[in-house]
Parts: sequence; structure tokens; C-alpha cells
Amino acid sequence: MKKNSITLACVFSFLLIPIASIAQNADEIISTYFKTIGGAEKFEKLNGTKMEMSVNYQGMEIPVEMVQLKGGKMYLKINFQGQEITQMAFDGTTAWSTNFMTMKAEKMESEMVENIKQEANDYPDVLLNYKAKGYAADYLGKETKEGTECYKVKITKKPQTVDGEKVDNVVFYYFDTENNVPILTETEIKQGPMKGQMSTTTMSDYQEVDGLYFPFTMNQMGQAMVVKKVTLNPTVDPSAFSFKE
Repeated sequence: MKKNSITLACVFSFLLIPIASIAQNADEIISTYFKTIGGAEKFEKLNGTKMEMSVNYQGMEIPVEMVQLKGGKMYLKINFQGQEITQMAFDGTTAWSTNFMTMKAEKMESEMVENIKQEANDYPDVLLNYKAKGYAADYLGKETKEGTECYKVKITKKPQTVDGEKVDNVVFYYFDTENNVPILTETEIKQGPMKGQMSTTTMSDYQEVDGLYFPFTMNQMGQAMVVKKVTLNPTVDPSAFSFKE
């Protein structure tokens, strides 16, 4: 009996080694990522970022400005044919957008607002202090994306609410094994005509801004975005986030 107990203990020890190794690898990948892009400590000190971008729409270059502040305030504005339009804004309590038919500001429904509040905690990076946020990270092995060998990491966030029901909130990150930065993320679309499909965002051309690195080229579901300028800790008029009656 004693011999069998020792044998079983050895078997369980052997089985547990890969599990511990996988958990450790996810942490190591994320830790190395922050070291690569300037350091977690520097990102923790960020109070806000402003990104000035351009989007190509039917052959037209449309200027886009996105501001995100610690605490959740944010806005996304476009300049279309000389007119500035707020596509989305959140002042910490109210989320709103511009109706392109009436060109008037409209408040978003409460369910969406609650999801936005939850996501606001991710600034300046979903992966920063992810354990403290209650998220889990799992290393899923290597996979080739965009012709590049990547580490695949699954980030399980807190559930969101869709149509009154709690749904899984999972993001798959693909880290370039050579440079250890994400080049692609995937997440399942939970509602609308594309429900069940994967939303894909690619990131490339990482550039340095005051000691921190950001991707300057992104593509979300076929929509290319090129970053022209990144400003850290910008001064922003608080009224820019407020709902306009």
C-alpha cells in the first residue's frame, strides 16, 4: 500500500508540472511584453492619452481623434467633410453618441453604459495588473498569425451583459514570439447580425512616445487606422466628454 501511495504521488506530481508551467508562461509573456513597451510602472502613471489618427473610407482620409483618461472618461471624434462629429463619448456616468441621420446627440441605453463603465477599468491596457482586476490569463501554446509565429494567450475578463443576460468576455492575444508584442487580438461578437463571428484587430509599427511604445498601424475588421500622433497626459476640456442636449 505504501508503494502504491508513492507511485500515485509521483504520477500526480508529473501531471501538475505542465499545468503550473502553462500558468507561469502566461505571466512571463505578459511581464516581458510590458518590459518591451516601456515598463508597467510607467504605464501605471499615465493619466491619459490622445491619439490623432486617420481612417481611409471609400478613398477619403478621415481624421480621427481619440482621448482616453484614467477613471474612464473618453471620446472618439471624426472630422467628416469639415464637420466634427462625436462618434462616442463617456463622462464617467453617461455614454452618448451622434445619430448620423439627425446629427443630434443621443444617450446610450443603460446596459451598454454599464459595459462601458466596466471596460473603462482597462485603461491604459487590458493586461496591466490583470489579476487585480479579477481577470485570468491562460497560455494556449504557439500559433501562426499573419505569417508570424505567436504565443496565444487567452484573457478571461468579467462577464458583460447582453440583452439582459451575462455573457463570457474573452479576448485572445497573439504575441509575436520574436518581439513579444501583440500583433493580433480576437474576440467573439455577442450581438447583432455578426453574432457568433470573431472580431479581429491587428497591430503593427510599434513606435516610441516619451519612453513608451504604441502600435501606429491598426486594422479592425478590415478598417485600417494609421496613428499620426500620440500625446501623453493631454490637457482636455471636461465639457468634451459631456452629453450635449
